[in-house]
Amino acid sequence: MKLLLAACAALIAVACACPARAQVAGQLGGAVPIAVNSHVFGGYVAVAQHQALALCQLRLSFYPGVDFGFQGGLHRYDGGGIGTSSTAVELGGDVRTLVARRSASAPLDVSLGGAIQLGSSDHRSVLAVGPTIAVGRSYTYTGGSELSPYFGIAVLYARSDVGAASSTDLSFPLRTGLEYRPNADFRLVVELQAPLSDPQGTHPKLLLGANFPF
Repeated sequence: MKLLLAACAALIAVACACPARAQVAGQLGGAVPIAVNSHVFGGYVAVAQHQALALCQLRLSFYPGVDFGFQGGLHRYDGGGIGTSSTAVELGGDVRTLVARRSASAPLDVSLGGAIQLGSSDHRSVLAVGPTIAVGRSYTYTGGSELSPYFGIAVLYARSDVGAASSTDLSFPLRTGLEYRPNADFRLVVELQAPLSDPQGTHPKLLLGANFPF
């Protein structure tokens, strides 16, 4: 656990020196896909310099060890460094597959997947797509509450159009966070999203939200 947290902190410290704008919605929870035939609804808010995001998610699973997420929301840009202010509609989706479960021989849960997101407004549009990896570990406490720290990274190919300017680049957004489950019906999520390498530039993003299994 200490090694995992130290690695997350070190990577974020490096990331904060390098801005990125090609970030899909985020990991939005732990590394383990939800149980087959179950569903999770989530609501989140995220803030970064010159940006604010309100987002909803629906996750579902039809097959053991695999789940799908569908995201939608509004992304506000105040114009700092990217032109006029605008509000973009954000739509996206992702899939996760569990490849390693915590056991005596494996200290962490690991999942692989992919994500795509489109953000569109009058003056700005961004399409990002690429593979993802997530690792995490859950700790259960007296009374049944559970704490799940996690860490993830995506490799995103992004096409950006801002006003008359267009660009294509590759970025590596990092995500690290905590999902806290006080009971079976409610999960709090705190997540920091930060860039590792992207010449186009925005800033790290802090996300707060909650997941509701049903």
